[in-house]
Order: sequence, then structure tokens, then C-alpha cells
Amino acid sequence: RAAGISYASAVLNDEWSLFNNAGGLASINKPNAAFAVDVHPNLAGANRVAAIFSLPVKIGVAGAGFFRFGDNLYSEQIISAGYGNRFGIASLGLKVNYVQYRAEGFGTKSVATINAGGIADLTPQLSVGAYITNINQPKVSGKNEHLPTKLAAGLSFKPTEKLLLVTEIEKDLAYDPTWKGGLEYIIHKKLFLRTGFNLKPNASFFGIGFQTWKLKADYAIQYSSSLNFAHQASAIYFIQSKKKDEK
Repeated sequence: RAAGISYASAVLNDEWSLFNNAGGLASINKPNAAFAVDVHPNLAGANRVAAIFSLPVKIGVAGAGFFRFGDNLYSEQIISAGYGNRFGIASLGLKVNYVQYRAEGFGTKSVATINAGGIADLTPQLSVGAYITNINQPKVSGKNEHLPTKLAAGLSFKPTEKLLLVTEIEKDLAYDPTWKGGLEYIIHKKLFLRTGFNLKPNASFFGIGFQTWKLKADYAIQYSSSLNFAHQASAIYFIQSKKKDEK
């Protein structure tokens, strides 16, 4: 879903919030398991896979996930655990990551990182969200090289029940900000169309989604002049107890 609307995810509160804005975890009301794959045909070694599990608990929602990027020459593996809860109009979340880097000839390096975020519903139509990654800025080399810290802040507007508009500014402390914009339109209760764009670096996005009471499937395509096309697909399975199914 996020890829289809240009990764403007600061205001999204869905099943993939663990890997976007952890504050969105608080809105999950069903246990679920999900898997996603991101493929870059023209960039060897850039493919990504991710899996998550989210579970509403007595107070709030807990989540756990795994992410992998790379190939045998260079790879990144991340294990994440997060928690989100709602306080009035705001949903707040915190995530802890165990990150492992491996490069051929340089060995393996592991660090722990912390992410935090929140989403506030100002009105039924208007929401704001923000999150920060790698708050603790762990060192990954002896040359005082730290993992990058990123800040993202976004806004969503829902003028009708069928249309969602989103925009976001993302800033890596070491680079210029990226502006993102996108929209999601519900053709039918079960069918979604999405599109979006990024500026600096420039990229365009298109996505489609389908949902039933047990399964949600999404596909997105990204195009940029530098990396050409990339494809992403995901599936989410909603887990319900036998008692609920019987009802």
C-alpha cells in the first residue's frame, strides 16, 4: 500500500505500520501475518523481503518483523519489535531493531536502533503523523560512521469515504529533503487504486489492492530514470479465533 502512494507512510495506520510509522500499530484490531517482496530487475542485489506479525493485546498492539536486503556480496538483516497504543486523538508507537550488516571481505557488524512515531486525528477527515528512525545513531564503524537518522512528517486528507490524499516530507540529516505525494481511491469496498510521486529524487508510483475478510493483497510499481522499474507485492492474512468465525 505504502509503495503505491510513493511511500508517504507517516500518516498510514495499517498492518505494515511496524516498518513505517510505529504509531500506526495502535489502530490494528485483528491479529495478522504479512509477507512482502520488492524486486529491482535492473539493479542486482537490491531485492528486499519482509515479514511481520501484529497482535492486539490487552492494552495496545504489539508487533514483530523481519527484513532482509541484498545478496551474498552485501546484505542487511533487521529483526524488529514494536508496540503502539492510543491516547485520545493520538496514536504513539516505539520500535526497537536489531540490525546486522554483512559485506564480503569486511565481516559482519551488528547494532541496535530505536524508532518512534505518532499519528493524530485532528478531525474525521484530517490527520497528521511524524516519525524518526535511528534516534540513538549507533556507530557502525571505527571511523565514527553512524547509521543515518531520518525524520518524516506527513498530512492526510479524506474529502470523501472513497478518496484519501497524502503528502509527506522526509529528511535524512545528511541529505536534502524528499517531498512525497499520493492518493488512494476505493473503486469498490474491496478494490483500491493508488498513485503517487517523489521529488528529490524524482520517482513515480502506481498501485492496486484487493481485500477480503481474511486476505489483503497489494501490488505496486515504481519508476525512476536512475533505477528504472521496481515491483513490490505483499499479502496480509487476518487471523481470527474459532469463536469469532462461528459468529
